[in-house]
Amino acid sequence: MAFNYRKTITYRLAQAAKAHRSRSGAHLSRIGLHPGQESVLKALADLDGQTMSQLAQILAVQPPTVTKMITRLAGQGLVRRATSETDGRLARVHLTEEGHKRIEDIDIAWKKLEKEALSGLDEKDRKRVRRLLREIERNLSAGSIEDDADEEADDEPGE
Repeated sequence: MAFNYRKTITYRLAQAAKAHRSRSGAHLSRIGLHPGQESVLKALADLDGQTMSQLAQILAVQPPTVTKMITRLAGQGLVRRATSETDGRLARVHLTEEGHKRIEDIDIAWKKLEKEALSGLDEKDRKRVRRLLREIERNLSAGSIEDDADEEADDEPGE
């Protein structure tokens, strides 16, 4: 029998991520944002005045991606760049007044999305899903790829 990738957990995870991004995009578009932009604003709400490198690290993206995001957000008047007072080579990113106001809208959108995504799950299941997703994230972030021989020794998922 052929390997049925559609029965794998990672396939379901990828499909859930796509659905999440689509649904979050719908919520965020109502407040004038695109998926990913809210993460930048929330990171700055947590610690304003971060450098592009710090933002890239927190968001787990490449620096050019952050540069594009900041340029777009600055164009919307939500953030501003300022040269660091201690190191003229560094630019620090700050939320504008409008950016601070948008944080509340982001929180409302995230709460709606969370409610939609977890509809029908009780608190025990919600905690279990959070714990399991954190574990999957840790496993995938480790970046270790097992030898093919080790993988062949395991049972194939989805059988």
